[in-house]
Amino acid sequence: MTTKTYVEPDEVQVIEEAAEYLRDKLLIRLLFRLGCRVSEALGIGLEDINFEQGTVTIEHLKVRIKRSCPQCGARLSKMAKFCPNCGGRIEKLVTEPREHRRRRMLPVDDDTLRLIKEYVAQDGPVTRNGRKLLFGISRSHAWKLVTELASQAGLGELVNAETGKVHRVSPHRFRDAFAIHAVKVDDSGDGLRLLQEHLGHQSITTTMKYRKVALQEQREWFNKLWGCRET
Repeated sequence: MTTKTYVEPDEVQVIEEAAEYLRDKLLIRLLFRLGCRVSEALGIGLEDINFEQGTVTIEHLKVRIKRSCPQCGARLSKMAKFCPNCGGRIEKLVTEPREHRRRRMLPVDDDTLRLIKEYVAQDGPVTRNGRKLLFGISRSHAWKLVTELASQAGLGELVNAETGKVHRVSPHRFRDAFAIHAVKVDDSGDGLRLLQEHLGHQSITTTMKYRKVALQEQREWFNKLWGCRET
């Protein structure tokens, strides 16, 4: 089977249609249409969805490790051998986990809103710790579900264009598919800035990698014009 770099929108549709249960269809839909991380999708509760405005509030929790000097408490990099503040040799770092919560509000298309309403009407949401979550499953369950559905849909392996590493279709591939589709539609400065905000990237550099992948088609087209062999 021919290997690919990323998943196309029509292939996501085939994967969604391969799902037997409405919950699984909705998970695939949200991962792609919202371009959210799997942890973000699994954390969506009914109170996060505004059906009138057509939006969903996403909360992203990231745990960062603060590293500091045991002598003076100065903040240190992971590879520090000496403290730049007191000059002491670092034998063992003092580490402290810190939680960073960021929220962003994302628009939802009408078809997806209707799918959510249908799912809610069928008592799909699950109560966890006092919240009604759309999906009461773990990350590992979601990962397994996606890979199995992709296999059923006959989707081949994905290849990282830069490293050559081969990957199976996982939840994050739908986030990639969303971003690449967005870049193909609008790769202007404003388009990339909006994509950065939508994906929740702190740096535009992270967003720009999708532009590089999306323009792969231009290279293939150019090579065909001059009969160049693909590199």
